[in-house]
Amino acid sequence: MGPPSPVIQLELNELTPTLMFRFMAEGRLPNFQRFYDESQVFTTDAQEQGVNLNPWIQWVTVHSGQPFSEHGIFRLGDGGRLASPCVGDVVSQAQRRVLLCGSMNVRYRGPLAGAAIPDAWATDVDPYPSELAPYFHFVRQHVLEHTNERVPLGWRDYAAFLTFMATHGLSASTVWAIARQLLRETTGRFGWQRVTLLDRLQWDVFRWYYRKLRPDLSTFFINSVAHLQHTHWRNLEPERFQIQPTPAEQAEYRDAVLYGYQENDRLLGRFLELAGDDATLVFCTALSQQPCLVYEDMGAKRFYRPSKFEDLVAFAGITAPYTCSPVMSEEFQLYFEDEASAIDAEQRLRGLRVGDETALCVDRTGSEIYCGCQIFHELPANAPLIESGSGRRTGFFDIFYQADSLKSGIHHPDGLLWIRRPDRGHAVHAEKVPLVSVAPTLLHLLGIEAPASMRGEPLL
Repeated sequence: MGPPSPVIQLELNELTPTLMFRFMAEGRLPNFQRFYDESQVFTTDAQEQGVNLNPWIQWVTVHSGQPFSEHGIFRLGDGGRLASPCVGDVVSQAQRRVLLCGSMNVRYRGPLAGAAIPDAWATDVDPYPSELAPYFHFVRQHVLEHTNERVPLGWRDYAAFLTFMATHGLSASTVWAIARQLLRETTGRFGWQRVTLLDRLQWDVFRWYYRKLRPDLSTFFINSVAHLQHTHWRNLEPERFQIQPTPAEQAEYRDAVLYGYQENDRLLGRFLELAGDDATLVFCTALSQQPCLVYEDMGAKRFYRPSKFEDLVAFAGITAPYTCSPVMSEEFQLYFEDEASAIDAEQRLRGLRVGDETALCVDRTGSEIYCGCQIFHELPANAPLIESGSGRRTGFFDIFYQADSLKSGIHHPDGLLWIRRPDRGHAVHAEKVPLVSVAPTLLHLLGIEAPASMRGEPLL
């Protein structure tokens, strides 16, 4: 028997079983259909509910082989604090090459035997090697500020990014897709399709490093479908929602979710070609989504986000030095130089209100504050933001703006796990499997023993 085949894990966040099989049956996803027919097919169970059912928790479980009750990573951006090794660490320590491309909330111990790009929300993890920094910085700013009218990047950032891409795999097809997208946006429509351009750029960089490094284990994470489901499931199945989209919204977004799946299908075709006859392809979603109906009686869930974080901090009366890092949707983090400054800031932020409602959810750990607007219903245009201590007030929408559209998709614990080995053996396994089995399965496929911290049994 020869050496184990390389393993590529496609981490297509939150693709949903019901929609996947529906679109496959309609003949809209030919590459996923082929992949399914050549794979060992499993359904995973995240084994979490409520606030614990979030991808930044489940992807840590996928990579660490530990349930949330053990790894304890609760927030997006905290993956760097994970104490136990992730699958990439184990492979690297076994002197095998790794390529980690955007995996969510996953830490790694450098120096890696390979390369790693953190997820776009990472606050305390750097890309490795440092040559990836221009790409990571550019992508991170665009993802964190995708709902804002202006992305805080200067011409030097754009020049560094373009130089990096020109020397690290930028393809003619991606250039054409970007040009076509920008042209379409001149009509005032289809701006939502821009989210899939990041997938193309990520693929170009991944392919370049994959061919250079020939890694034994590689991971590739994208979030476009998860985003489109969260914002546009209402347009996919309007009959299931009380709050109906307008005819104009429906004309624009009716096929948005399907578009995301079809773009992922085209990307999967490129991975099938890259893998050839030798590599094992693993398709994992960690969890999925379902229609978000629980907020319909209150007019659907909305998110509010500061236009400029410094304006919010100044209005709260915070004068201590700090740095700010946006996270996702309404959430952001503030980092202070000492705990006393953070305690003062915590009290001031907690004192902000909108009418009789507390404006922000504030959670402090040491000198760090995790924060976000906790008002999710529709506010009138003249809603006041009030600083309780002094009674000062300003317009809420002078500080905040409504991000994205109405929330339409909510998380579901079921996930897809398809394993396509070189022998192309197909079987559908009816019993659900826990996410903690993914990491030891990857190591088993590579012929590497899993550490004791990984609790699950390898599949296959």
